[in-house]
Amino acid sequence: GKGWKREEKVMCFPRLSRVAVCGGTHGNELSGVYLVRELLKAEKKVKKKKEEEDEEPVSVQLVLSNPRAMQQCRRYVDTDLNRCFTHAALNGSPSDSDPYEMIRSRELNAMLGPKGSPKAMDLVCDLHNTTANMGLCFIAYSDSDWVCLHLFRHLQARQYTQQANLLRVHLDTNESYSLDSVGKHGFAMEIGPQPHGVVRSNIYTAMKVGVQHVLEWVHFFNSGTVFEGGLVEVFTMVKHIDYPRDKETHNITAAIHPQLQDRDFCLLRPEDALFQTFSGETLRYKGKEPLYPFFVNECAYYEKGIALSLARKRQVMIPSIRVQTEQEQQANERGFKSEEEE
Repeated sequence: GKGWKREEKVMCFPRLSRVAVCGGTHGNELSGVYLVRELLKAEKKVKKKKEEEDEEPVSVQLVLSNPRAMQQCRRYVDTDLNRCFTHAALNGSPSDSDPYEMIRSRELNAMLGPKGSPKAMDLVCDLHNTTANMGLCFIAYSDSDWVCLHLFRHLQARQYTQQANLLRVHLDTNESYSLDSVGKHGFAMEIGPQPHGVVRSNIYTAMKVGVQHVLEWVHFFNSGTVFEGGLVEVFTMVKHIDYPRDKETHNITAAIHPQLQDRDFCLLRPEDALFQTFSGETLRYKGKEPLYPFFVNECAYYEKGIALSLARKRQVMIPSIRVQTEQEQQANERGFKSEEEE
């Protein structure tokens, strides 16, 4: 609001003691696959050194989420793993006919969750690539997870070379279905453009630096840093648009228009060129309001019937936050509300 007072209360959150970094949720999105492998190698070396350190470090669990799909360099073997983490999918009774990814999602839930329980990881960062020109993009389900929003803002401040965008995905059902939803806090780090099955050094490096900044922020947070509140720009998903299709065969009859291709997060206005049919006609955007396109011509979304998605841009006011002190945490665990700080 307008008359907003600056001496606002600092919100407190528990320590982020357990963080998971996951790659290979889609087996052909190779930046995350190679980055997690590299971090696993580095971890072996660090373990030897760790004995001397007395400081309580963050425990970072490194996960290769879909090993079978990775072996075959495919997005998935039977079904999209990143849609298998609803409560229904995780808690259904197992059967022999279950797709591999359903079995694997339950294993990951046991390892990183259980979803929605106090035992779940404090933060899950899931690494993805897109063929769309989206740069470094954070995808979260909530625009009121202050921890994730502050983390994102830190990343945005650290991204000197390219803009980082935060995307909030609206759920059709009320329930999140992706791997990162297993943690108490979670997000997907989506970086493109990179073809699936290909690793591009610049995209790999952007992801590596992004993960370093995430872990750096967690360290600052756990050390007691107070993060000032303020405004964060958030893209909120409005809708998907499918390709034009032939009524009988359901084959697509047009491709993304050259004027829209690679223009992710650039405003799309009514009557702007949207598709070019294979016979050469231009089809225009018929929406009423200007919106921001993203996942434009994503390879993996042809099968989902999505040519692009559209978002609204807005500013979200986030509060100042800091980590709870030991005493506050103990008081909360005993079920007392800690005294309000003066």
